[in-house]
Amino acid sequence: MSLLSQEGLKEILQQLECYFTWELQKEHIDPDELEERIAEQIQFLINKSKVQNYNLLAYVKFLNDKKDEALEKLQKAEENVPIEYPGDVEKRSLVTWGNYAWVHYHMGNLTESQGYVAKVESTYKKLGSESPYKMELPQIDCEKGWALLKFGGKYYEKAKESFKKALEKEPENPEFNSGYAITIYRQEDYYAKKCLGKVSSLEPLRLAVKLNPNDIFVTPLLALKLQETNRVKEGQKYIEEVLGKYPDVPYVLRYAAKFYRKKGDVETSLQYLKKALSLTPNSGFLHHQIGICYRTQYFSVKKKVSKDHFQSVLKQHELLNLCISHFRKVVERKTKFVYAYFDLANMYAEQRQLREADETFQKVFAISNLSAAEKQQLHFNYGRFQEHHRKSKVNALKHYLAGLQIENYSFEQKNCERSLKQLIHKTVKKGPICVEILRFISQHLGFISHNPGLKEIAIEAYESALKRDPGNEEYLSAVMNLKLSLES
Repeated sequence: MSLLSQEGLKEILQQLECYFTWELQKEHIDPDELEERIAEQIQFLINKSKVQNYNLLAYVKFLNDKKDEALEKLQKAEENVPIEYPGDVEKRSLVTWGNYAWVHYHMGNLTESQGYVAKVESTYKKLGSESPYKMELPQIDCEKGWALLKFGGKYYEKAKESFKKALEKEPENPEFNSGYAITIYRQEDYYAKKCLGKVSSLEPLRLAVKLNPNDIFVTPLLALKLQETNRVKEGQKYIEEVLGKYPDVPYVLRYAAKFYRKKGDVETSLQYLKKALSLTPNSGFLHHQIGICYRTQYFSVKKKVSKDHFQSVLKQHELLNLCISHFRKVVERKTKFVYAYFDLANMYAEQRQLREADETFQKVFAISNLSAAEKQQLHFNYGRFQEHHRKSKVNALKHYLAGLQIENYSFEQKNCERSLKQLIHKTVKKGPICVEILRFISQHLGFISHNPGLKEIAIEAYESALKRDPGNEEYLSAVMNLKLSLES
């Protein structure tokens, strides 16, 4: 191959199947946090592919502008290929060589970049590919699936498609089945109740465990899914089995902790979480789970009627401080994990630290690229904060309505709608009609008139106002128009 121009080389690079052409965007992750997580997996998950993890780590290093370190990680990936895939070295090196070519290109090392392109071209030629730089290979689809999965919820659908594509070629492949099952599970978790009616992860998880009973990733998720579908005993059997095999793997410990917390055994959950945290002290996930456990204990103590009121108050104060401390550590480490910000803000509010709570919410409003569901959840939580802690009905209504107006059918949207209706209804029932509430309804009458549930609550508000001001033409006109729209 003769030496190519920079433009000609880039045109070829864009055809390669590797992390640089899979559209993995930096703004959708916290690169430092992801670096840490991948390093932990390399250390603890001894039966998972180090080649894939080093490739991903190299790409994240590159995104963090650590190009020399990226090359070091690619070297480690290349060194592990003959160890993991002794009979398939060239085919399994294609993604790594593509990554090498891109990093060298960005460093201005065009000769080295073209050298890796030549290796890719030579391998595809041996494999009989019609294209010199691309070929349908299930192993590459699988690696692409894992990479997409690591970049978060916005990539889950693409990850699922990649694993499905790999499975079309090798339907009994354990790794492909694990990747597909985990992706379906993550989608259910990410979209929560919005995913009702979609493919359940239960059977894919069962198949993945059957094909590879020693899979550290998939077995704990099967246990959680069984628990979620009221098969708690069967789920516990899988949790106990995987804990017996891997008692010191943080990934296993943290999902065992989640299983026992959902079972109501918070103390056992905390034991597993603290053990996992001793192995991976910077894990934002673990701090979040510990915070959730302390929050559960806090509300349990608060709810109970205690003979020793003083000791109960002390315990509540202790648990509240522990809870806030761990949630703060989460947002320090996982800066894009918006649900941890909600948890922290709500517990600040519980402690009557309203300024800190408001500032925490404002940090989420400042985050770019929030998903529709995250925006709805933000408006719902901030609306509740305005209603219950700031005692501002109008601000609460504004945020409930803002969440409802986002075109995204979801559990979060239903929460906004329900809270909006309840607040208007509660205000109307209390007595003298709040002029600000009527003004709010009037300002948003166009949207309200297209929502049957809101329409009825608006009519109730206006009719209540008319009892006190029977001749008000504005109220009479609004009621008449709303009732007419109900009939149409």
